[in-house]
Amino acid sequence: MDRPDLDDDATGPIRRITDEVSPSPAGTPRKPVRRTPSEGARRAADPARRRTDTGPQRVQANGTQRATGDRRTETGPQRVPAKPRTPKKPEPPAETGHGHGHGHGHGPAAPASKRVRLLLIWLLAPLALATVVGMIVLYPWGKPDPTSVVPQGTPVSANITATNTGPCLAQGQVQVGDQTDPNAKPCLTTDLTMTDGPASGKQLKLTVPIEPSTPRFSAGDAVVLAYNGGNAGDPASFQLVDFQRGTPLLLLAALFAVAVLVLGRWQGLAALVALGLSFLVIALFILPAILAGENPLVVAIAGSGAIMFIALYLTHGLTARTSAAVLGTLASLALIGVLSAIFSAAASLTGLDDSTSTLIGSLGHGIDSRGLLLAGVVIGALGVLDDVTVTQTSAVWELRRANPDLSWQELYRSGLRIGRDHVGSAVNTLVMAYAGAALPVLLYSSISGVGLGALLGSEEIAQEIIRTLAGSVGIVAAVPVTTVLAALIASREPAGYLSSTTKAVPSHP
Repeated sequence: MDRPDLDDDATGPIRRITDEVSPSPAGTPRKPVRRTPSEGARRAADPARRRTDTGPQRVQANGTQRATGDRRTETGPQRVPAKPRTPKKPEPPAETGHGHGHGHGHGPAAPASKRVRLLLIWLLAPLALATVVGMIVLYPWGKPDPTSVVPQGTPVSANITATNTGPCLAQGQVQVGDQTDPNAKPCLTTDLTMTDGPASGKQLKLTVPIEPSTPRFSAGDAVVLAYNGGNAGDPASFQLVDFQRGTPLLLLAALFAVAVLVLGRWQGLAALVALGLSFLVIALFILPAILAGENPLVVAIAGSGAIMFIALYLTHGLTARTSAAVLGTLASLALIGVLSAIFSAAASLTGLDDSTSTLIGSLGHGIDSRGLLLAGVVIGALGVLDDVTVTQTSAVWELRRANPDLSWQELYRSGLRIGRDHVGSAVNTLVMAYAGAALPVLLYSSISGVGLGALLGSEEIAQEIIRTLAGSVGIVAAVPVTTVLAALIASREPAGYLSSTTKAVPSHP
């Protein structure tokens, strides 16, 4: 019979269940029943009805079924006309599996949708093209490799077999008696065995004045000598300059590589390859271009762009979230470069510290020392910027995947709250890195006896202050810039493209 309160228009299509039976008391045959719509569905369909659900349905012994709280009874299964189902809203392909289940997504993002790919291509293609063109134009094609006009000598290796401290005597000079000048500085006489170079295998005796800045050599040390090209048998053709450090550095590099591979596995391997390529960009492009006389800041921007594209895409994959990090990094690098240029000019910084002065003297021609300072700021901030931008884009993408209904404004606000926690540690990292590099300058300035204002305004300290503050401003700006870019891009991604590794796990019956 017809039931007006359970019609299809009010409660939606009713499915007929043919394989379910209702429980019945012992000894009573079980009869099939149909599943009725829930009380909430009937109440929503007919607000005027005020029925309450007092418990589960009771089945009478004669096979009839009565719903507690309803005045009507059923005498058996009734035939209900089937009505076509209303098609459900399609679920994202990455979130479903065999029609049921729940997802577990912990992997890299899937390739972006077509519209997001087109958007990123339009944004990044001109920047990548500008980077490539800049490197081609700035590279010193056909120019000879620059050499130092100050003789540095050819490095050769030797081992110290014995040492002796005494007065400084010239070659062939012998001390008579024990009378020495109390004001004379002592010298260290070393017996060496050459291990390579033109005098390999020969014995050599060198005298080194003992100064506060002189390394303390002892027997058994592996050292480096500078050979000036003279007579290989004459000790005057050699100069003791430094220790050999190849073996400890190689061991530490191997330990570093093993640690990265154990923790990062394939992504760690990609990171190591990206690191090697970054060093190649510095050694094969940035250094030759600057030494050839090109503008150091422009060279650093082009080289940093190449390093950024290589490191981010190789390490994190060619995905939309990586592209958002690239855009944020580029914008922040541009801001750091502009701020550094403005305030270094306003502070009349010359960039002529001790190392730069030595470089200019060795080159024999001028170089843009202020541009060299700015180039160092840009390259030094690149590593910290990569960390901040990748973290922000990953956070925004995870927020979007967790709740695909979030608008880009909501994604931005949530991502910005995450970024605030990251800013403090990132800025502190940059400040401590620069402070550690400038520690000798800080120590020297602290004993100079001048006031704090003069100390902070000195060339060496002012350089580090501008380097640190300009880089920190760029890092702080990278958080909102990268977050808004990531939110705008992620909000345009269909939900099915947010994760490629979300696997459906069938629900258990």
